[in-house]
Amino acid sequence: MTHEHDPAVRRSHGRPWAIVTAGSVATVMSAPGQTAAIAVFTDPLIDELDITRNALSTSYMVATLLGACALPFIGRALDRYGIGRVMVAIGLVFGAVLVALSLVTEIIGLTLGFIGVRMVGQGALGLAASTAVAVHITRRRGLAIGIKTAVGSAGIAMAPVLLEWMIRHLGMSTVWLIEGLLVWAVVIPVALYFRRLPRPLVEPERSPSSGSISAVAPQLHWTASQAVRAPMFWIITAGVAASGMLGTGLQFHQIAALGERGLSPTEAAANFVPQAVAMLVVTIGVGGLADRLAPKVAVAASMLLLAGSMAFLTLVTDPWTGVIYGALLGASGGAVRTVEAASFARYFGTLHLGAIRGIVTTVAVGSTAFGPVMLSLGLDLVGSYALTAAILAAIPVVVGVAALFAPEPDRQGQPTG
Repeated sequence: MTHEHDPAVRRSHGRPWAIVTAGSVATVMSAPGQTAAIAVFTDPLIDELDITRNALSTSYMVATLLGACALPFIGRALDRYGIGRVMVAIGLVFGAVLVALSLVTEIIGLTLGFIGVRMVGQGALGLAASTAVAVHITRRRGLAIGIKTAVGSAGIAMAPVLLEWMIRHLGMSTVWLIEGLLVWAVVIPVALYFRRLPRPLVEPERSPSSGSISAVAPQLHWTASQAVRAPMFWIITAGVAASGMLGTGLQFHQIAALGERGLSPTEAAANFVPQAVAMLVVTIGVGGLADRLAPKVAVAASMLLLAGSMAFLTLVTDPWTGVIYGALLGASGGAVRTVEAASFARYFGTLHLGAIRGIVTTVAVGSTAFGPVMLSLGLDLVGSYALTAAILAAIPVVVGVAALFAPEPDRQGQPTG
């Protein structure tokens, strides 16, 4: 018996391309809270506020950790109140924080602003956008998430090029004000679109032979407390955390790190472009394979790319070798984020997906707090960003090896309790 005309199944995947587009736009609009965009503000902040680089890195670390603490509650709110309603609140708060940042004149106000943009920008808005696509797309979910992640990440990676130009011509405060107004103008309409969408009732399953919907898949309703007992939950979370921590550290100090290798500030900012292109290609490719490929393999591969990019930084001598470095770094981040978003819906179902991904996002965002400080301290200890990155490459190597030996959750059932 087929279910191609079952209303519940039909509602479950609604308007897939509209959903992916809306999720992509929301992800792009999280850029003001992402490290790639904040990185171009670092040198102007140091100059205008008369603070040290270590003080700025510490402010960013503290703010990121405090901002991450709210994400489990936001994840549960997505499940309880609906993605659209929560996203409206996120958009309102995010815009207000950016407008407030345009008035900052000292380190305490900056830290409070960082708390806001990291919590509602990188954390809450990114979580809501990914969860929306994972919940509302039930056929070829991996590909949909891959496209959303690719487009969103490409937009985020391109933002620093535009922002660097805007800061030079308009000033830092004006740019933050423009970002806040733009968030209000774009995120709130996207949130209202998601608010109109009904939550899917069932999970359709494709026949392996024909590719058509042949049955309604068994409903997996793992709670967050059940999911955290699965080893693969922590392996994927560790992969996302390693990518977030180390990738954030490298991006936060990208202008200085690539400057150390001989690139100008403009060339260093432009390196976000190859990162975006590589991320675009890899996330779509990994997304297309996500429903067939074992997540452990994808996690291991992404960790190999991350370790490779960190080691390759020592070989960068000009913009062209910088392109190779940027491509490796972008590819690693795109792969692991796509695997995380797709695999948790696959393993644990979507009923409690917000709460489950809220935990992961908390760990991931929290991990990014340490990246900039680790690179900054490493510079003080060994005198080089590149050598520091090469030493820290051991972290993704360990995670990648562990991923290959971790057992997968049982998709036919779930633990009790």
